[in-house]
Amino acid sequence: MATKAKTSKTKGPKGKAAGAAPKPAAKNGEPKKAAVKRAANGGKAMVTKAKTPATKRVSALDAAAKVLEKSGKPMRSRELINAMADQGLWKSPGGKTPWATLYSAMIREISTSGKDSRFKKVDRGAFAFNG
Repeated sequence: MATKAKTSKTKGPKGKAAGAAPKPAAKNGEPKKAAVKRAANGGKAMVTKAKTPATKRVSALDAAAKVLEKSGKPMRSRELINAMADQGLWKSPGGKTPWATLYSAMIREISTSGKDSRFKKVDRGAFAFNG
């Protein structure tokens, strides 16, 4: 009985044959990372730039520091959240307990920065501006 000899092909990356040519990165010399739109008339490529936000969002810690600096009195984290929303500095993006997150962030800044922190804890749950 005659048997066929099995031939083994070595596979390269992603299951392709080792001798296979790599695909070109972009068609027609288009940039690799830019967003490309194909026009309906003629199929020419239009390269558009990525949109960047006009203004950078203020973090909750930065807004809390501004509120505490303006008020000049110690405040609790729930009061700070309400004051930041009233002044239009920061609004919760939909979290259930933003005051707990703010409290935790202020405690973390106090413990990592020490005397250089923007906040100081003056009473149980109350923070003042350290400036």
